[in-house]
Amino acid sequence: MLRLSRRRLLTLGGSALIGTLPAPRITNPFTLGVASGDPLPDGILLWTRLAPKPLEPAGGLPPAEYPVEWQVSENDTFTKVIRTGTATAFPAYGHSVHADVSGLRPATEYFYRFRSQGHLSPIGRTRTAPAKTAAPRALRFAVASCQAYTDGYYDAWRHLTAEELDVVFFLGDYVYEGAINSVGGSRMDSSLRLPDTFELETDTLDLYRMRYALYRTDPDLQAAHAAFPWILTWDDHEVQDNYAGDAPRFTTIPENDFLVRRANAYRAYWENQPLRWPRQPAGPDMSLHRRFRFGDLAHAYVLDTRQYRTDQACGDGLRAGCDDRNNPDRTLLGAGQRDWLLRRMGRSEARWNLLAQQVMMAECRYGGTAGRLDMDKWDGYAADRRRILEMAAVEPGTVVISGDIHNNYAADLRVDFGRPETAAVGVELVGTSITSGGDGSDTTPQLDMQRAFNPHLRLANGQRGYLRCELGRDSIRADYRVMSEVTRRGGTVSTRASFVSERVRPGLVTA
Repeated sequence: MLRLSRRRLLTLGGSALIGTLPAPRITNPFTLGVASGDPLPDGILLWTRLAPKPLEPAGGLPPAEYPVEWQVSENDTFTKVIRTGTATAFPAYGHSVHADVSGLRPATEYFYRFRSQGHLSPIGRTRTAPAKTAAPRALRFAVASCQAYTDGYYDAWRHLTAEELDVVFFLGDYVYEGAINSVGGSRMDSSLRLPDTFELETDTLDLYRMRYALYRTDPDLQAAHAAFPWILTWDDHEVQDNYAGDAPRFTTIPENDFLVRRANAYRAYWENQPLRWPRQPAGPDMSLHRRFRFGDLAHAYVLDTRQYRTDQACGDGLRAGCDDRNNPDRTLLGAGQRDWLLRRMGRSEARWNLLAQQVMMAECRYGGTAGRLDMDKWDGYAADRRRILEMAAVEPGTVVISGDIHNNYAADLRVDFGRPETAAVGVELVGTSITSGGDGSDTTPQLDMQRAFNPHLRLANGQRGYLRCELGRDSIRADYRVMSEVTRRGGTVSTRASFVSERVRPGLVTA
């Protein structure tokens, strides 16, 4: 683990090094809503963050500790409260609360809320995972990613909240690090006047905390968090676009300075997401890959394709003839995470292995057989991909869910994409962005080209929205839900395409 100087630790610790004060009375502290996540058969993680003035540093709170009570109930009127407790909102952690509740029943819906300083939070609804020995008939989940605040409104979250789901997988780019003007970019919200500090790119802990606060003030995002448990991982924009391990995108940034920025970003990420205490970072290191069990139906492996990766081959970007991408020493997951995944997949007793990760795994050529490939995706890390797909070839039921690319893709996965006549070993469902990229369109010349030169692609679509999936005992169905628009309020949602794949004979067919 990297050791940082005392001076650099001071830049990270901030309020941790300030003596705590008596907690004064405050106005409504629950402006950022509530959330739950990482469901287990007997427990759930509950989250909130106290911030009476969310767009100010420290949420407008002094460096004081605040007690926060929480309740879990069997109904939304809280006449059947079954678990209670008190957590402390520490200034060192941005006054966030991570209540790890245990002793719950498997596969059960619960309601929860918080109380602090005489104020009640909104009510959240959550659900525990099935028992490890259970045999669920289905798992209903959504896949979402990439919600740039400046690129549009969050009506997709409003529509997703109305779906019948067990869990939401969010696969990266929860926030974006770039400057935001006073009216929120493309939102052009006349009622919004952001402080000048939002015109700065995020790099300090305070700026990252304020960026999360801005996103979480959105009522549609709050409603989606309150409606379902979430399982999250990050991609690049939570730190910096296209960073790779300890390498920043721009070589003009010294490595040690970038690691300080990464530490600030990881700290703010943990503070603002429903993640358990053992997940909190140590400086610029944070273990985020983990497994969730849904009875014998599915094991979900949540991956981190940013923190441990080798720097992108051939200078990043779209490249043709980049032989370095095939170097067996290059890794997207890091040896430790990759070996953990392969070992778990090889011993899995579940019917399905669900890989929840960030960047597109299927080969995607921009042109003919010698066409360009994206070095930031799995195409830039061919050896790592082949190891995963070779395991999928002997372990039926591999489904990869991905985000990042702001397009919808449906793809059959093959060990050798150069041999389209060979059988698929799994399928990949790539969900588009919530807002990133603006309204988008059904197709573009680039998407047309990708369909022409990648026979394993069953869909390539450029609208905004999310994926709705139902995983059954023997097959999976994916509905690509797309928005009419996001740059104006009131966008409607429809199903652009639906696909089904069988567990023992993988391959996407139109539903």
